[in-house]
Amino acid sequence: MMSPTAIYSEGSVLVVDDHLQARESIMDVLRCGGFDVACAASAPEALACMKERRFDVVVTDLQMPGMSGLEFICQIESRNIPTQVVMVTAHASIASAVEAMRHGAFDYIEKPFNADQLETCVRQARDRGRVLQSSDPEPNSTNSPIMVGSSPAMQRLRDRIAQVAPTDETVLILGESGVGKELVAKEVHAQSHRKHGPFACLNCPVLSAQLMESELFGHIKGAFTGADSDRTGRFQIANGGTLLLDEVTEIDLPLQAKLLRVLQERSFEPVGSSQTIRVDVRVVATTNRDLSKEIAEGRFREDLYYRLAVIPIEVPPLRERHGDVAELIDHFLTMASLRLNRPRCELDPSAQELMVQYRWPGNVRELQNIVTRACVLWNGKPISRDQLQPWLAAPDNQDGPLMTKAHSTIPVGTSLEEMERHMIEATLSHFGGHRARTAAALGIGVRTLSAKLRSYGYAPREKSYAS
Repeated sequence: MMSPTAIYSEGSVLVVDDHLQARESIMDVLRCGGFDVACAASAPEALACMKERRFDVVVTDLQMPGMSGLEFICQIESRNIPTQVVMVTAHASIASAVEAMRHGAFDYIEKPFNADQLETCVRQARDRGRVLQSSDPEPNSTNSPIMVGSSPAMQRLRDRIAQVAPTDETVLILGESGVGKELVAKEVHAQSHRKHGPFACLNCPVLSAQLMESELFGHIKGAFTGADSDRTGRFQIANGGTLLLDEVTEIDLPLQAKLLRVLQERSFEPVGSSQTIRVDVRVVATTNRDLSKEIAEGRFREDLYYRLAVIPIEVPPLRERHGDVAELIDHFLTMASLRLNRPRCELDPSAQELMVQYRWPGNVRELQNIVTRACVLWNGKPISRDQLQPWLAAPDNQDGPLMTKAHSTIPVGTSLEEMERHMIEATLSHFGGHRARTAAALGIGVRTLSAKLRSYGYAPREKSYAS
C-alpha cells in the first residue's frame, strides 16, 4: 500500500508491523514529516515489496508472527539490500538491541515513543544511508570488506586469499563460530574477477529442508502449499558472481546430493519445474564443524566434501591472534559511533587490558557484541573494567564453571537422555542463551540444538532470535 508521491519527499520509508493501528500511527507521523511512506503487515510481505522498490529506511516491529523483526533484519543483510533499518519494539532489551545492530540495524527505539523521536531517528537513518551510498561508486557490487588486524596469522590469511581469489575454484572456509568466515568469503569475492557480479549468501542453519531447497534453486507457482508465485533461487541470483553457503554442514543429506549435482553440472531445476537452468556461479562454503567426523558419522557426504574443499582456507580463532584485539576494539568503537550517530566512546586502560587478556571463546563476533553493548549503554565516561567484567566468562578457565556445575548436579543413576538435557541447558545458560555458541560448544548443529530445545518445551527460535 503506497502513499501518494509527494511533490517534495524527505525520503522513502517502509513501515513493517502486523498491528494495523500501530502501522498507521507510524505512517501518519512520517507522512506529516514529509516522507513517502509504504507499509507491509509482515516481514515476507516487506521483502516482496523491497524487490519492487528501493527504500531509504525500513521501520520494523520486533515481535511479529512468522518471521520476527530480527530475522527480517538478517534477511535484509544476507540479501545485501541497500537500506537503513530502525527497529521499534515494546519489548526492549539490550540483547535484542545489540543483535539488531550487529546485523546492520541503524537504531532501536522503544514504544511508546513520541513523534519527534521517531521522525528524528528516521531522518538520521536516511542521512546515514545516503552517506554510505555516495561513498560506494558501484552500488551493484559488494562493498569491499574490512579485514582488521596486522598479526602474523592475519597476514598469512590475507596471503592465502590473494592466492585463491583470482581463480574460479570452489573454496571451503573453516573456522570456529564467530571468527569472520563470511568476511573472508566477501574478501575472496572482492578480489576476484567476479567482483562486479552479485554476491549472494544463504545462511543454512536457519532454514528447514523444504525452504532451503526453494532458497537454493527457486520454485514455480504451485510447487507446494504457500507457493503462490514464482521464486528465484540463490544460484540464479548469484549467476555471474559468488554464492556463499554459510555453515554448509547444516544441509540435510538428500539436499546435499542435489547440491553435489549443481556443483558438477552447473545446472539445476527449480522446485516443481522440469526446466533446466544453467548458471555460472563460484561457490564458497563455510563450516565450524569437524568435517572428517561429520563424514565418518554419516551426516555429510564425502563426495560433496571433495567438491567443496578444492581450496580450503582456515580462519584462526581470535585467541591465536591476540595482537589484533586492540585494532578490532578501535574499529568496532568507530563503527558503533557511526551507527548510533553519537560521539565515539572509549575504554579506560584497565578495560582495554581486560579485553586484550580475555580468550574470546566467541571470537570476533563476541568482541563486536561486547563493544556494541558498551556503546549502547555508554554514559559519557570511559568504559571501565568493572562494567565489562560481568559480560565476560571467567578468563582463566571458561569451561571450568560449566563442567563443575554440571558434574555436581547430575546424580548417579540419571538416564543418558536426562544427562543430555542437563548438559544442553547448562551450556545454553553458560553462553547466555546464545544458540550458535551453545551448538558449537556441544559439537552439534544449530538446527539440531533448536529441535532438542523444542522437545524440552523451549520457544521456537524465531520467537527468540537474539539467542
